[in-house]
Amino acid sequence: MSKAVETNYARPKLHVGKILTRTIKMLWEFYPVLLPIVLLGAVIQGIMQSLPSVFLERILSIISNFIDTGDWSSAEGLVFQNVALLATFYVIGLLANIISTQCMAIVTQGALQKWRSKMFSHMQALPIRYFDTHLNGDVMSYYTNDIDAMRQMIGTSLPNLLFTFVVIIAVVFIMFYYSALMALVVLFGVSLMTLATKNLGGKSAKNFVKTQKTTADVEGHIQEMMNGEKVVKVFSHEAETINSFNKINDDLMIVARNANLYANTLMPILNNLGNIMYVIVAVVSGVFIALNIQNISLSGLPFTIAVAVPFLNMTRQFSAQINQISSQINSVVMGVAGANRVFELLDEPAETDKGYVTLVNSETIDGQVQEAEYRTGYWAWKYPHSDGTVTYTPIKGDVRLFDVDFGYEPGNTVLHDISLYAKPGQKVAFVGATGAGKTTITNLLNRFYDIEDGKIRYDGININKIKKSSLRRALGIVLQDVNLFTGTVLDNIRYGRLDATDEDCVKAAKLAGADDFIKRLPNGYHTMLKDNGSALSQGQRQLISIARAAVADPPVMILDEATSSIDTRTEAIVQRGMDALMYDRTTFVIAHRLSTVRNADVIVVLDHGRIIERGTHDELLAKRGTYYQLYTGAFELE
Repeated sequence: MSKAVETNYARPKLHVGKILTRTIKMLWEFYPVLLPIVLLGAVIQGIMQSLPSVFLERILSIISNFIDTGDWSSAEGLVFQNVALLATFYVIGLLANIISTQCMAIVTQGALQKWRSKMFSHMQALPIRYFDTHLNGDVMSYYTNDIDAMRQMIGTSLPNLLFTFVVIIAVVFIMFYYSALMALVVLFGVSLMTLATKNLGGKSAKNFVKTQKTTADVEGHIQEMMNGEKVVKVFSHEAETINSFNKINDDLMIVARNANLYANTLMPILNNLGNIMYVIVAVVSGVFIALNIQNISLSGLPFTIAVAVPFLNMTRQFSAQINQISSQINSVVMGVAGANRVFELLDEPAETDKGYVTLVNSETIDGQVQEAEYRTGYWAWKYPHSDGTVTYTPIKGDVRLFDVDFGYEPGNTVLHDISLYAKPGQKVAFVGATGAGKTTITNLLNRFYDIEDGKIRYDGININKIKKSSLRRALGIVLQDVNLFTGTVLDNIRYGRLDATDEDCVKAAKLAGADDFIKRLPNGYHTMLKDNGSALSQGQRQLISIARAAVADPPVMILDEATSSIDTRTEAIVQRGMDALMYDRTTFVIAHRLSTVRNADVIVVLDHGRIIERGTHDELLAKRGTYYQLYTGAFELE
């Protein structure tokens, strides 16, 4: 876990502008029509929101003129016209707001749905290495915390900020239109508010970013502990587990507390600065009026009470918009941090595949192997050549490794000069202590990882030339750790070949020896399985796994010894199913119990990534070497 956590904190500096630009660009690509409507609606709404001060000045001027002239007849009509016009603008703003928010709801939820789809699709294309080096909980956090942070940013914060900026720009223009000197006074107060926002808001934002990352660590730890709860209880490590969780949880509390402390400190400061600025504008306005200071403005109006009152209103409005920016900035930063993590996932290099040899259904016509458009039960390698010709090689299950070297990390070789072969129908068993390289070899056969040196050939074809999907279709695998999915028993068996009929699945279950217990389930083959088939025993789950491999009917099987974690009686049942599965197939067996490999055609003994012995059971016993000592108990296998 520590490795994944360290990776989490080793990320480069967050580039807010670049990530925000990329987010908006993708939103535009998702909704090229709706997003402009949202933007236009926010602009119209912002402009409409900033106009009341203009109408207030007009109405006050009309009333002031009425006081001076006493002519109410003309003043009444002008007041009504301005009030009616203002009401019209309010209605326009309301309609723009309704349309904008409705469109924004579609854009937000639709964009998140598209992002989740992109993430999940891309995740299926990632190499196994990615999942071996990342915690499940951390990966889940992309779909929960990070997407939720993006939802808040896209659906609320960005529209509010756009509206706020429009209002600020409009208000600044109106201020300079009426009085440049008073506008400068307001902007001076705004600069103080901006400085406070930059210092305290910046510190708050940094801690909110850390909160986003630390939350992923907490979720990863919880997921890991949930998966290993039985192990925790077996070793009575509840106290240690609680302590390790509390440490990570405390880290989350500290960064979240700091983020909110800065945020909670900022808002009272901004509110008081806004109040102080309001008082300053009121005092300066009074001085301007009392001293009859000449007004510098685009409007050409003198600075009177009719201008001062709207200015006070605009000052209050300006302060409110600065406060709005400050309250939204943390949501934006958290959303950017979430988007950054989402983009990190999307930018992870997908599994490369330069293979061009494919596995196809075949049939033999006039002694020639040809591709069939329907399932025949026979397979062939379709090998296109550079001269445009295509050859079809019937699949046999001949697998050979030549001088293979491999390391999970550069400079750390774990397999050294591995050479072995498995002829069609042979059973090859790998024996050795934990870490000897048994599972690594099977990972290379599936091309979950690519070799550093040497060659692996399947029916004489370099597996690098075979498309990975075709290669894996030609390799069945039964893992020691069974994974059953939510669905019926029938669905889980059919997972081995999605076009398999119900009859095919039942036939595979009978072959695996699972038919008997499946029929005794409450709904037989239609019994719903949940939580990785937790209602079934380990042996029953393993039999379903074997049936799933059997329905795929591959010519080569890899068996990560499925009987190592079940009782002796169940082992006999599972072993019969595995024997039926291995019949007439090339099989690679990772052996945890040496009693299960006595009938292997060849037993390969591995030690620290090297083959130290090979031969049949009797031959290796006669050598009285490492295998003999393992078999007789002189050495421990695991």
